[in-house]
Amino acid sequence: MENPKYKDESWDFRTADTKEYTHCFHTYPAMMIPQIARKLLNQYGVEGEWLLDPYCGTGTSLVEASLFGMPSVGCDINPLVRLIATAKLTPIPLNTLDSELKKLDEVLFQVEFRAGKVPEAPIPKIPNLDYWFSQEIIISIAYLLDCINKIEDQAVRNFITVAFSETVREVSYTRTSTFKLHRMPEEKLENFNPDVFGIFRKKLNRNRHGLAAYLEKRKDVDASVCDANTVNGEQPMPRPLGGYNLVITSPPYGDSHTTVAYGQFSRLSAEWLGLPNARKIDRLAMGGQNSRETLVDTPVSSAIDKIRSIDEKRALEVAAFYIDLERSISSVVKTLSPRSTICYVVGNRRVKDIRLPTDEFVIFAFGKHGFSHKETIVRNIPNKRMPLKNSPSNVPGQTSTTMHEENIVICQRTDQTCP
Repeated sequence: MENPKYKDESWDFRTADTKEYTHCFHTYPAMMIPQIARKLLNQYGVEGEWLLDPYCGTGTSLVEASLFGMPSVGCDINPLVRLIATAKLTPIPLNTLDSELKKLDEVLFQVEFRAGKVPEAPIPKIPNLDYWFSQEIIISIAYLLDCINKIEDQAVRNFITVAFSETVREVSYTRTSTFKLHRMPEEKLENFNPDVFGIFRKKLNRNRHGLAAYLEKRKDVDASVCDANTVNGEQPMPRPLGGYNLVITSPPYGDSHTTVAYGQFSRLSAEWLGLPNARKIDRLAMGGQNSRETLVDTPVSSAIDKIRSIDEKRALEVAAFYIDLERSISSVVKTLSPRSTICYVVGNRRVKDIRLPTDEFVIFAFGKHGFSHKETIVRNIPNKRMPLKNSPSNVPGQTSTTMHEENIVICQRTDQTCP
């Protein structure tokens, strides 16, 4: 069968442990589960060849490539997830890590059980900080951050900072039921008194176990994360001689404003850590800004026209995302080898209750550059943290199913010339 698209429930991984190795480090919206990257690597990976993930998020495919034996490079515009991915990939000797963790634990123990009062430490200038945190929590977080910043070993500091980042969100007034920044209702605030140091310790302990498992299985290969924005034509670095042979990635499902709010999810941690563009990530992401270009004769053009007949503004936002996605694909292609395989895990979202065939758009965009469609595997989404409903009319209470399935689009280069 030519260019098949089929459903395969063996790709659902309903009972799989998705938090093995360093995959346990930090929650993040719409993470690719490691079993998908692992299965794709087993089918299309070659030890020693290079893997690229142009939208790497927290580094799922990069970790799996390191376990498989492929050197890898990942890109992301969000500095917080670059930090997380880097920490997940970095092989820290356990004796080095344990030495620093013991010192930190002793310092915190002194505060908790002897001094009682948390010492003062510099508090970053963050707008509306007391809207998201109690004064007691602010003092504890500031002290924790001050302790972390004094750690000299960069790799160890990154490791500990990742646990700090996740702790920040967990001890804030943010509702944990959503990725967007929504404050808890007033009635819940009265009894909200999280144990900052206790939560932080649990995350460190969990992550330490994950790192130990990763170190046992990791192959001695290079892995790095960069800030290249392929939408703007920036090239991932380092670029291997001959190009990348395999791409395993999951691009955003749509513009962050109306699908998965990556920037809002990471904002509080990013502000505490002083990371750049903490409040701009969603605007800098694909489709974050409307484009003057138009999409003509693409697999999504008809759907966008239907959306336009209902809501001109939403049509412009949707079109901007696909324009950016095609630009990114054009940049990615320039880095690939003449015999490369691309695996894009995408969702066909609905806007205004109109389905957008993103999988067909990816095939179309790569087809312009000499790639042929090998297959599209449709999988159910049983365990991916992402919104499954949206509001097509923006009327409170009116919702529509967005995505219960993902499409794993696999294309291979058919020409023998690398641009």
